[in-house]
Amino acid sequence: MELKDKIIVVTGAAGGIGKALAIRFAAEGAKCVVCADLDGKGAEATAKEIGGVSFQVNVGNEDEIKALIDTTEAEQGPIDLFCSNAGILVGGGVEVANDDWQKIWDINVMSHVWAARHLVPLMSKRGGGYLLNTASAAGLLNQVGAAPYGVTKHAAVGLAEWLALTYNDQGIKVSVLCPQAVRSAMTKGHEDGVASLNGMLEPEAVAEACVKTINDETFLVLPHPEVLEYMRNKTDNYDKWIGGMRKLNRIYGGAI
Repeated sequence: MELKDKIIVVTGAAGGIGKALAIRFAAEGAKCVVCADLDGKGAEATAKEIGGVSFQVNVGNEDEIKALIDTTEAEQGPIDLFCSNAGILVGGGVEVANDDWQKIWDINVMSHVWAARHLVPLMSKRGGGYLLNTASAAGLLNQVGAAPYGVTKHAAVGLAEWLALTYNDQGIKVSVLCPQAVRSAMTKGHEDGVASLNGMLEPEAVAEACVKTINDETFLVLPHPEVLEYMRNKTDNYDKWIGGMRKLNRIYGGAI
C-alpha cells in the first residue's frame, strides 16, 4: 500500500513507536493521520507536530475504539490504514492478580479484536484496507519474567494471522509488528533487560521498517532481524530452544 493521500489512525501515538509511526506516515504524504492515545495531551502534541488530528481514547474499552473509528470515518473519511499500536507491559508470572491479567488482555489483545470488529466490515464493503497490529518478538518467542506480556503478545500474533488468512480475499491486508526492545516509556528502566540483548532500537527505525512492510504488503515486521533466526531455532528443536530460554531465565531471574 502506498501511504500518500491515505487516512491513517495510530493508537498509542503520544510517544514511542506510535509517535514515530505518525510522524513517518505524515512524511510519506498521508492525507490525515489521526493520533489517538489515553494521554490526550500527548496525542494532541503529536498531531500538532504533523498537522494531524488527535483523539483521546482508552483502547481497553470497546465503545471508545468504536467511537474513534466512527468519528474518523464521519469527519475525516474512510480509514485506509488502522495501526492498533497501543500496549502495556505487566511483569510477573501466574501469581499476577486477575485484574492485571484482564487489563493487559483487554489492551494487548481485545483492542485488536475490537478494531477489526468495527472496521473490517467497512473496509470489506469498500473493497479493502490495511491493519497494522503491534505485537512483539515476545509473541513469536516469549518473555522471561513477564507471563502476562508473553501470553497476550502470542495471542496478538495469533489474531493477526487469523485476520490475514480470513480477510485477504476481501482486499484487507494485515501486518504484525514484532520488535524486541524499542526505546520508549514502556522500556524505560529495562535497558539492560533480556529483551535488549540484541540492542534497543529507536522508534524511528521501527517506523521505517513498518513503512517498508506496508509498501511491500508482507505480514511480519521484524525490525530486529535476529528474531527470524530465533524463530527457526524454536521450530527446529523446541526442547533445545526451551533449554536456551531456561538459561536466560536463570541469568535474568525476575527481570524483564
